[in-house]
Amino acid sequence: AMDWQVLTRELSLYLENQVRVGLFGSGVGLSLVLGFGVAYACYYLNSIAKKPQLVASNDRFCRFLEEYCPVVTETYYPTIWCWEGRVQTLLRPFITSRPQVQYRNELIKTADGGQISLDWFDNNDSLYYPDASTRPTVLLLPGLTGTSKESYILHMIHQSETLGYRCVVFNNRGIAGEDLLTPRTYCAANTEDLEAVIHHVHSLHPSAPFMAAGVSMGGMLLLNYLGKTGRDTPLMAAAIFSAGWNVFESVESLEKPLNWLLFNYYLTTCLQSSISRHRQMLEKLFDMDLVMKARTVREFDKQFTSVMFGYPSIDDYYEDASPCRKLKSVGIPVLCLNSVDDVFSPGHAIPVETAKQNANVALVLTSCGGHIGFLEGIWPRKCTYMDRVFKQFVQAMFEHGNKIFSM
Repeated sequence: AMDWQVLTRELSLYLENQVRVGLFGSGVGLSLVLGFGVAYACYYLNSIAKKPQLVASNDRFCRFLEEYCPVVTETYYPTIWCWEGRVQTLLRPFITSRPQVQYRNELIKTADGGQISLDWFDNNDSLYYPDASTRPTVLLLPGLTGTSKESYILHMIHQSETLGYRCVVFNNRGIAGEDLLTPRTYCAANTEDLEAVIHHVHSLHPSAPFMAAGVSMGGMLLLNYLGKTGRDTPLMAAAIFSAGWNVFESVESLEKPLNWLLFNYYLTTCLQSSISRHRQMLEKLFDMDLVMKARTVREFDKQFTSVMFGYPSIDDYYEDASPCRKLKSVGIPVLCLNSVDDVFSPGHAIPVETAKQNANVALVLTSCGGHIGFLEGIWPRKCTYMDRVFKQFVQAMFEHGNKIFSM
């Protein structure tokens, strides 16, 4: 094995002879800086930068991913100065750029009298798929309080645009500026609105290849839908990013003191803010003063979400909302990316053994990346590891998906 201490000493002596000592104040200072730098680089390369773990029981699915989605087998190099999960989670919304996207909004009615806001990116300038009737379509599902304006959604659309695909963003009820027409919002377990959206999009473009990608709660909702429908869906495949697999484990992780301070309280206030605009409508069914006193996601769900959807208790809701219970029933190819240091979806709760029992499921597990983080590069303004996985997988499925079962 290489002796890193010898390497550090030799590099220090060399640079002290080559660089003016006054730059750092003294030769000792330069040696310390260089020594720390080399030690940190060694630690990063040995302990932080790693190939993701690819979990799949189907050898053909594995070979397909290795050939057409090679990013899932390559070493992931998280940003060297912010690789820790919480830091990645906190920094991504502020660091990553926000590509310009021009949407076409559509409001569709639901069976219960409500409405859903869809934001379309038609990509009518597509060079690869000029015929709109057969242009591949990606349905995007944002996170818990997210909309089509989130940076990670904008980046997915940017990646899809370069490939010539069309995108449509499913905004959950009441959070994208539209009014609530009934006293009902959304949750991770109830798939009725998603089913309506999928049916609507497919009916508009029945000849177009159709996929979906869900992020965080959007991924949970998509997994619960796929577990419910099996193969009976117009979707040919799906990509899932940073889903919370076991809601009990997720809320327990988020209630740890540091995580509550950094994430839980803020997320709770976001949930409260998302419904406060509809207070007059929601007061017909809920004690909104009590809902607004919640200080954790669990308290909010207990007073609001579980009651809205008729669950006897919050435990019943969390049981039904946990995608790990439905993974065995997924009937189309699904790629799921998680980081094991994600405090929203702790590594020990990722259903690795269950995934191995379904030939349609592949898990990609990174050691770093946080929750919807996956930052890489020295200054991660643009493409993230998650974006690259998304781009390669949707392209692989749209253009080579028929080869999965023949490899």
